[in-house]
Amino acid sequence: MATRAFISGCQGLALTPEERAFFRDAEPWGLILFGRNIESPDQIRSLCGQFREAVGRSDAPVLIDQEGGRVQRIRPPLASAHPAAAAYGRLYEIDPQGALTAARLGAELLGAELSSLGVTVDCLPVLDLPAQGMTDAIGDRAYASAPEAIARLGRAVIDGLLAGGALPVVKHMPGHGRATVDSHFHLPRVTADRDTLEATDFRPFRALADAPIGMTGHIVFEAIDPDQPATLSAAVIGGIIRGHIGFDGLLLTDDLSMKALSGGVGDSAARAFVAGCDVALHCNGAMSEMLEVAAAAPRLEGRSADRAARALALLGPRAEVDVAALAAARDQLLESASV
Repeated sequence: MATRAFISGCQGLALTPEERAFFRDAEPWGLILFGRNIESPDQIRSLCGQFREAVGRSDAPVLIDQEGGRVQRIRPPLASAHPAAAAYGRLYEIDPQGALTAARLGAELLGAELSSLGVTVDCLPVLDLPAQGMTDAIGDRAYASAPEAIARLGRAVIDGLLAGGALPVVKHMPGHGRATVDSHFHLPRVTADRDTLEATDFRPFRALADAPIGMTGHIVFEAIDPDQPATLSAAVIGGIIRGHIGFDGLLLTDDLSMKALSGGVGDSAARAFVAGCDVALHCNGAMSEMLEVAAAAPRLEGRSADRAARALALLGPRAEVDVAALAAARDQLLESASV
């Protein structure tokens, strides 16, 4: 069924009549949930069902940022307490195989919890390589301080999420770890030369270039495009993300309502599509902005539609998972190293 190339948020615990009508008419590819949309398991399932009914697609993706640590939209007692990514990195330093097993188990637990609620896409893993002295917007959301460790842990998380019934999204392409400011509020600029970036920041993404979905970062790489952030830059998307990194999955923008981008969200969406993004992501649930993004979003067709279909095809029937056993096995591995 035809759909438009954007993902939207919503305001509350259930869709309003205005939101139902908007989703029916605008036909977004997906919905993204935040803490404001979370109250109980049955309520989350109902909200996901309302969205899918409105767009007329039973497989319409519902996304969430459920990383663990400080970025966890569904919190106990509605979901397990998940550690920040850095916990797996600390274990990796002393027991690499144990850390990979723990990361995979933890991600399978995440996927199983989300899929049981009707949420089918987790915006994880974070593949950003942290640099000393930079903003803590990434901080302990990063798995490690070495590209190889990040890539190996990221692979374990991708495998675990898929096993649990959720699609992964690698972020923030092609790397957010050198940002000196938080892109939620300001536009970061990176001055490192391309050779340095290829040897460091870009490496985890290149190692996981076969991921089904990726998300851009609102960050300027002066050595590649001194004028436009990655989300709006054909040079970064075509030359680095699609070119050097070799990513051919579905490419989402980061949230277009973040303050790093100037101008209106509709204009940002239009520029992102011209630059090469497949799908525009807009998160704040403000209807006036949702209308702007929808007006700028083309039909999801051609290679973008193929990438979306290829990603959704990875979601099989949800298997029953013993979440308590997964949590216990993961925690035992982490505790064995006093992480």
